[in-house]
Amino acid sequence: MNVATGVAFAVAAAVGAPARYLLDGLVQDATGGEFPWGTCVINVSGSFLLGILGGLALYHGFPDDAKVVLGTGFCGAYTTFSTFTYETIRLVGGGDGRAAIRNMVVNTGGGLLAAAAGLALTAL
Repeated sequence: MNVATGVAFAVAAAVGAPARYLLDGLVQDATGGEFPWGTCVINVSGSFLLGILGGLALYHGFPDDAKVVLGTGFCGAYTTFSTFTYETIRLVGGGDGRAAIRNMVVNTGGGLLAAAAGLALTAL
């Protein structure tokens, strides 16, 4: 990785993490309750964006440096597997197994479907 790509990567990550924090807060404030809808929205939307980036790389010659900056830098900082895992364990520990299962399905299934949709969109 060259210096310019490294700097762009750091900037993208520095944008992705606060974007996650802000969006999570907005969604949680709007939905209320104990269920972590903010993290679900973040992970599904990040998966959609990563599907688009993957499709651009596969079908349209998207540059490798841009893929690293946006895919790994921004999306890596924006999405959050660790928070998803923590929230699932928190739901189980709080006695809400159904919500924990719903959280797993929405994050994992929704993320996979969103990535596939992003990939399919770029294949057109």
